[in-house]
Amino acid sequence: MSSVEHNQMVEKIVHGLEIAEREMLEEKARNNEDVIVCGDDNVIRHIPAKHFL
Repeated sequence: MSSVEHNQMVEKIVHGLEIAEREMLEEKARNNEDVIVCGDDNVIRHIPAKHFL
């Protein structure tokens, strides 16, 4: 696999992950659900999904 082919594959994977994340956030927002995140301070937070859209 050449360098160009590798970069194209990585771009496709990243694009697919971005689509999946967006769909997940939209579904959680429709259901008024939270997203659970952990920041650099190691504190777990529950944030409404609507905040990310």
